[in-house]
Amino acid sequence: MAESQAPAALPLYLRVAAALRDDLTQGRIAPGTRLPSERSLVHRFRVNRHTVRNALQLLRDERLVVTERRGTFAAAAAPETAGPVLAPGLLRFPCGTGSPEASAVTRLAWEPTPTVLAEQLGLPPGEPSLVHRHHVPGAGGSPVQEALSRFSRHALAEVPELARYRRPEAWPARPDLRLLYHWMHRAGLRLTRRESIGVGHGPVATTCLTVHRVVSDQHGHVLEVTDIRFAPESASWTYEFTG
Repeated sequence: MAESQAPAALPLYLRVAAALRDDLTQGRIAPGTRLPSERSLVHRFRVNRHTVRNALQLLRDERLVVTERRGTFAAAAAPETAGPVLAPGLLRFPCGTGSPEASAVTRLAWEPTPTVLAEQLGLPPGEPSLVHRHHVPGAGGSPVQEALSRFSRHALAEVPELARYRRPEAWPARPDLRLLYHWMHRAGLRLTRRESIGVGHGPVATTCLTVHRVVSDQHGHVLEVTDIRFAPESASWTYEFTG
């Protein structure tokens, strides 16, 4: 596994997926090209077949590859245009299924945690937490939608795909966390979302709609706290309920 650029502390399948993702996004495996066989990947990365299959499943979730009877192939369409597929009933992070994606600007940072959120996130006040910022510019350049999300220690410990973002050197130029709730679901977490919707003022519009979201697991541990602002005319808000 020496060739993978992912942090060594990550699970093996994430390190295999990171190396293959680099091959796909850097053009070393061209769209439509068949990937090496599972046996070849086992030999290349010195891992077992189960690890390779988990890595390929993650890349399928991200729509970077497709698997047919003849094998696994690099996707013909870029994931930005195709969009990832979520498990039934799971909304796309951070702003739901109706959120514009092609024009969105996203970035990650480690920032001091505000005192009002520190206890919720299981952190001492002022200790840095992983922050995801999502910004959709409007026609005039001013934002029509903004979201700021903070993740708890528990989320980073329980969700391997999120844990790979612990170290800044592992951050891609455009971090893609759209499958976050799918990852949480796959990690065995049953999610409860509590959202407060209101009207506020801010940079996205003279008057804007605001959403404060707290996502917790089945044990009551807070995983994510997100604040969203958007211009009322720019987006619809879609809810899905599952029994």
